Amino acid sequence: MTNTETRGYHGIDIGGSKIELVAFDAAFLEVFRERVATPGHDFLAFVQAVAGLVRRADAALGFAAPVGIGLPGVADAQTGRQLSSNVPALNGRLVAPALEEALGRPVVIGNDCQCFALSEAQGGAADGLPTMFGAILGTGAGGGYCARGLLQRGFNGVAGEWGHWSVPAHLLARYGLPVIPCACGRQGCFERYVSGPGMSMLHRHLGGDGAEPMVIAARANAGDALAQTTLATHLDLLAHALSSLVLGLDPHAIVLGGGLSQLPHLYQHLPAAVRRHLFPGAQVPPVLPPRFGNAGGARGAALLARQHIPSN
Repeated sequence: MTNTETRGYHGIDIGGSKIELVAFDAAFLEVFRERVATPGHDFLAFVQAVAGLVRRADAALGFAAPVGIGLPGVADAQTGRQLSSNVPALNGRLVAPALEEALGRPVVIGNDCQCFALSEAQGGAADGLPTMFGAILGTGAGGGYCARGLLQRGFNGVAGEWGHWSVPAHLLARYGLPVIPCACGRQGCFERYVSGPGMSMLHRHLGGDGAEPMVIAARANAGDALAQTTLATHLDLLAHALSSLVLGLDPHAIVLGGGLSQLPHLYQHLPAAVRRHLFPGAQVPPVLPPRFGNAGGARGAALLARQHIPSN
């Protein structure tokens, strides 16, 4: 149910190093923002940190607002227990019930990548489009799919986890790449090759020093042949993954997020690279930079609360 009557919303973006709460009024104008360090290994301390932020945000708004939270990782569809490599304190925990008890109100939790997509679908780079896909390229690779401005989470709540599709064997063979184990328990996931660390791995595999992506891009712009080969290899792998998104979901736009979304060559060359992986006649949707970037996580979490928590 979409909530349009509540006077405001709290959105909380949780990462491995920080917890950030942003409170919005009914017009979705920011009225409060605070950030604290994430208690990475102590679940009780984590719950208390979130509760403290919410109390102070309630005071700023003048009432107890609905809460949406963007978490890294996923929840087990059967048990509801969280799986999160970035925040070990959450592993195996029933996060939503613990927070609802501590906060005294319903809480809606989404994947942090899904919250990014929702923020860019409502007021962001893909605002007003019938559908969009938000593709995160950062420490990992994930995303979210929105239709009519609403997040589509799927049966297991994991819709958009394109980073854990397997790289096809012919692409691995083309570049002589190894099949790399992934933290998800599978092997050869796209995340291991097209994320920020994945690009550094490709550079190392090709004979380089495994530099950070921004360094590789700067070297490529300066004429470094190895860096240019790294970017071309990365582009082809990423283009294959995004072509599958086009064939599977056919979004009206793809919005890139995460650290690699700052690389200009992706917007210049990705559409043509994706097209090479599609059958004739299929068109590539616009590939867009984010409007909110990293600031969109908390905003998307608040929008998730508006989408799912009923009005009083």
